[in-house]
Amino acid sequence: MASAADGVGSLGAEQNHLRVPVTDHGAWTTAMNNLGIVPVGISGQQLVSDSLCIQRFDTGLGLIAPINPMMAGISLVPPPPVPPDMPVIKEIIHCKSCTLFPQNPNLPPPSTRERPPGCKTVFVGGLPENATEEIIREVFDQCGEITAVRKSKKNFCHIRFSEEFMVDKAIYLSGYRMRIGSSTDKKDSGRIHVDFAQARDDLYEWECKQRLLAREERHRRKIHEDRLRPPSPPPIVHYSEHEAALLAERLKDDHKFSEATAVLFTWIDRGEVNRRTANHFYSMIQSANSHVRRLMSEKAQHEEEMERAKEAFKNALLSILTQFEQITAVFTASTRQKAWDHFSKAQRKNIDIWRKQCEELRNAHSEEIMGIRREEEMEMSDDESDENPCKKICTEENGVCDQTQASLKEENDSLRWQLDAYRNEVDLLRKEQSKVGRADDDHTHSQTHTHGPEAQIQLLQQSMHSMQQQLLSLQEKLTSKEAELEQAREEHRYLEGEVLSLRDKLLSSKGEAVEGTNGELHEKGMNGCVPSLYVSRERRSEAIMRGGVASEKEAVLLGIISTFLHVHPFGANLEYLWSYIQRLDSKVSAADLERLMVRLPSMFRQELSGVGATLEKRWKFCGFDSLGSA
Repeated sequence: MASAADGVGSLGAEQNHLRVPVTDHGAWTTAMNNLGIVPVGISGQQLVSDSLCIQRFDTGLGLIAPINPMMAGISLVPPPPVPPDMPVIKEIIHCKSCTLFPQNPNLPPPSTRERPPGCKTVFVGGLPENATEEIIREVFDQCGEITAVRKSKKNFCHIRFSEEFMVDKAIYLSGYRMRIGSSTDKKDSGRIHVDFAQARDDLYEWECKQRLLAREERHRRKIHEDRLRPPSPPPIVHYSEHEAALLAERLKDDHKFSEATAVLFTWIDRGEVNRRTANHFYSMIQSANSHVRRLMSEKAQHEEEMERAKEAFKNALLSILTQFEQITAVFTASTRQKAWDHFSKAQRKNIDIWRKQCEELRNAHSEEIMGIRREEEMEMSDDESDENPCKKICTEENGVCDQTQASLKEENDSLRWQLDAYRNEVDLLRKEQSKVGRADDDHTHSQTHTHGPEAQIQLLQQSMHSMQQQLLSLQEKLTSKEAELEQAREEHRYLEGEVLSLRDKLLSSKGEAVEGTNGELHEKGMNGCVPSLYVSRERRSEAIMRGGVASEKEAVLLGIISTFLHVHPFGANLEYLWSYIQRLDSKVSAADLERLMVRLPSMFRQELSGVGATLEKRWKFCGFDSLGSA
């Protein structure tokens, strides 16, 4: 092992033997393995097994391995767990000009400073005084390619390597004692100390590398964001009279309406509306408003489809429930004794399990159908469920009148919108005619140019006249329908009074009188005679006022109101009373409560309390007063 390190510098791709014979293969193997170098024997064979060396190492590339993943600072492969109390075994390293002796393994390892970023330079101190640059290169060439050696006169130097991982191999040599040749002179011996050095070149290269990585990361992120970014909307054209005319046509088309409204919104938002273009924009806004009726009809159509789908779903559930009932009947029949005794024990068990499953599914479906029916009943009001034939007739008439009135109003509004559009077009044509008249000096030339607009103005005036005639006729129809609607409402009010009075008679009279009253009522309903249609409104209001409790629900409400007002001796306003009753029954309205209390003046009295802005109407319970006076 006298000159083993010489082979480190002189072995290349063309050499596969050592110049100096190796006497102790074990020591050389341990030293080279600690340095991260794959040892090679005299015949080119490895001195250690493949499990201790770098995998896939090509021996033809030379003695020094490119990267040892087991060395400190290199995290290519996680190192195996090493016991903390186990010292690193260092061996004597022989070079051509010098020999390196390791320090005592019982001593602590040499300390190092914090590693600077991108460090490729090491500080080597404690060199012998007679150490030359050639000797230094000979020792540290085995760690990797050296790019520069800066030696000082004070027994230290700086060595810069080409790669960062080579610094870790140089740090391994820290603590060795260097002896030049076989001399024992003090100037030929020294304990070397290797540490990380902070060099501006290393820091600059590291910063450049970091900036390059940051640029690559930004580029990657930008490409990723561009791939995920939604496509940009198409550009909106600028306003012009030609584009406005095209947009007005697109606004009338149902399929292009959404794109046209987006363009119109952009123009208005940009501030294109001024005195010159106000009429154009008004006509376009009017065209957009004309689509409201179409949208409402589409909504009504979708609501009808939803109702039909609900009905179909309900019918399907009913059919499923019917089939479940039939299957349950089959199971019930099979569990009777005359059939049950003939089945085996396993068959009876299976039939029992099937029957329970079928009953559970049937109960779940029946609960779902009951929930649907409850929702339908909640949508229906009490008045609709308790209405009599007379009220049905009146409500049907009111519904027809409301429908006709709504349709007439829609036609009236559409005609007004068309009339406004025609007026705007007439104004625009007149402005264009005046501009042409002022711009042209030749009278004949101006006549040829204005002849076309004059004819258009006459046609538009004729169409406006016809539209006004239609509007007047529709207004007359509307007034007549309103009169008919008012008459139907009067009849409805009278019939309500008659019903209340008849209910009062039925409650106060005996059984025979009840039958007679029912017969009279039936005869009235059958003959259809309404002689009291011309009775005054005062008589109708009196019939409503003198009506007593008409149903059990009103009797319950009467008791609750009496108790509530009796607890409040100073009275309570209608809103306070209604908010209390709403907690008990959410279907009761404030108008129902007021109507009930007005019908019973002997039990409830309305008084005014407060002054000025605090003036309010309060209801009080006066039933005990009327009872004492009686």
